[in-house]
This record gives sequence, C-alpha cells and structure tokens, in this order.
Amino acid sequence: MGPTHAMSGATAGLVMATLLPPEWGGPTSIAGTFVFVSVTAGAALLPDLDSPQATIARSFGPASQVLARVTENTAQLLHTATRSPKDARRHNGHRTATHTLLFAVLTGLATGAATTAFGKSAAIAILFVTLGLALRGLFPNWSKKNDWFLVTGLAAVLAYATWTQLPESASPVALGAAVTVGVLTHLLGDMITKRGVPLFAPLPIGGRRWYDVRLPSLLRITASGPADRLLLAACTAAVLVLSYLTVFDPAALGIAWAGR
Repeated sequence: MGPTHAMSGATAGLVMATLLPPEWGGPTSIAGTFVFVSVTAGAALLPDLDSPQATIARSFGPASQVLARVTENTAQLLHTATRSPKDARRHNGHRTATHTLLFAVLTGLATGAATTAFGKSAAIAILFVTLGLALRGLFPNWSKKNDWFLVTGLAAVLAYATWTQLPESASPVALGAAVTVGVLTHLLGDMITKRGVPLFAPLPIGGRRWYDVRLPSLLRITASGPADRLLLAACTAAVLVLSYLTVFDPAALGIAWAGR
C-alpha cells in the first residue's frame, strides 16, 4: 500500500544516502540527506501512477486523476503491443510498463536530463511532485484530513525552499539518483506480493515478455494484510533509528561528509 511504499522508500533513501558518493548524487549535509530521503519516498509511489485508485492518483486532485487514467491506458496499450502469445491479455495497465527496471532507469535519466536542460523550473517541478507524494505517503492520516490543495500548496512551498536553500540537493545527479532509488524500492516491494512485477519486461523470459517476478508462494504477502502492516512498522522503526544516527552520530553510519 501507499504508506508502506513511501516508508520503504524513505528507508532506502537513508541507506543510499550513506553509500552514494557525492559525485553519484549522494547528499553532502544533514539537510541534503533528508531532501534526498523525501524524494526517494515520493518517487517510491511513482510506479502506481498506472492505477487511478492508488495514493498517487489522489495526491494532486483532478490533475493526478487524469494523469493516472492516461498512464493506465498507455501502459495497457504498450502491454498489448508487445506481449507474446504466452502472455495473458490485460484489462488494465496496472503493474505493467511502470513496474519494470526499464522504467526505473528511464525515470532517473529523464529527471537528470530535464534538470540539466531546463534548470530551476524543472528541478522545482520534480521536487514539487516528489515532495508532495512524500507528504501523502509518509503522513497518510494527516493528508486524509486535509484537502488535496493544501498538500499541493505545502509541496510547492517545500520545493521552492529546497531549491533556494539547498541547491545542491536539486542537482541533476542528486534528483535522478533519488528518483531511481525510490522507483526500485517500489518494485522490490511489489515483488514480494502475490502478484509480483514484470521486472525485466519487455525482455523475453520463458517465451513471455511480461513475466512476473515474485517470491516462492509461501513467502508472498498480501497488500494491506498483516505482513504489509508489519513491514510498514519495521520500515518506520528503521527510518527513526537511521534518522537519529544521521543527525546525532553520522560517523557511526560511515557517512562521507561526517568528518567535514
């Protein structure tokens, strides 16, 4: 579910923030780390743009609803055009084109390219979307109590503040890396569910171009089930612990900028 995806994205963001060198998009400060984490948390919701019922589709009101419909239909068309005779027909585009390694790589590259080509306007737009999604995913109870335009307005303020106060966090490499990490986290999360994801599509596996990669049946979990809630709790605990260490003892994590 959305909150689990967002929290697992935040966890992955904190881990990657300690491992990625600055030249690969890694953060260079505590504030930069939490911007990176917020972007990965928001990007961890991006693949579900192919579902009008998903958290991301409700994040920005009618605009995101329309975009979700367009994405769902486009993904279904791509699946229909590229599927092999062994692939089952699909009645919608959910968990198809946006749930692949190719999508994860392309979104990161597109993010970096757009930021390089269009500078400030592209960076703020990307931050606006990802930070808005992070608010929706990490604080579901709060966001449900407020209309979508309040979340949208807060995301806009945070995006502009990030660009002006932490421009290095909005660099093409940093944003591209954070988006790819977030999308990959989503894919890994969906891989452990009963349905799995077509991770390597459209490459053929066993004669199928949309082969769903998943765990053995005994290890698969049900979305919104007890295991999902347990995973959410575990990721929340990990985020709290890693956040504490990042702020108060970054050297314990081996963070590159800890000794500066």
